[in-house]
Amino acid sequence: MNTIHIVDDEPALRRALARELESAGYPVRCCASASEFLDGLQATPSGCVLLDVAMPGRDGLALQERLREVAPQLPVIFLTGRGDISMSVRAMKAGAIDFLTKPVRRADLLRAVHAAVDRTERLRHDHERGLAARARIARLTPRELEVMRHVLAGQLNKVIANRLGTAEGTIKVHRARMMEKLGLESVPDLVRFASLTGISPAEAPEA
Repeated sequence: MNTIHIVDDEPALRRALARELESAGYPVRCCASASEFLDGLQATPSGCVLLDVAMPGRDGLALQERLREVAPQLPVIFLTGRGDISMSVRAMKAGAIDFLTKPVRRADLLRAVHAAVDRTERLRHDHERGLAARARIARLTPRELEVMRHVLAGQLNKVIANRLGTAEGTIKVHRARMMEKLGLESVPDLVRFASLTGISPAEAPEA
């Protein structure tokens, strides 16, 4: 579930935000301070954070910086009653996805939260696809992985065989096994797959 974490030292505002979000179907966790939020943070939190800029102790910007280390997948939406433009710019540069001024209108609140949760889901989906892709890569032999990198470079079997010092027929076998293990059917599929794993094409030979 995508929990919306509300971190604000104003009890009335926390209650009001929680009511709006719960009525929209979101689970909500309320915290009065940065330390309370961090103490109860799960290992793999989901959702997003509605974060007050000005709080006693560690303020919102300091907590945002800490979150980049311990929970970078959590989008941050800042709340402020001051409308400080320079603070807003600093927060956005540090990765906040929105900056809402108190009192927050329901439409603005839900728009920002919907966008943040969508972003979380995309990141989670990309992460899971990357894990699955790397698991398939681990099934390849070192030679099959080497052939894959040359195929990604757009090289023909004959060229790859020459580069690796083997027969073209051997390269065809390695290439077929590589594609079968990865569950792919074409070079465009292979290119898209490689983008999930960070595997780069083989370097071109020196002239």
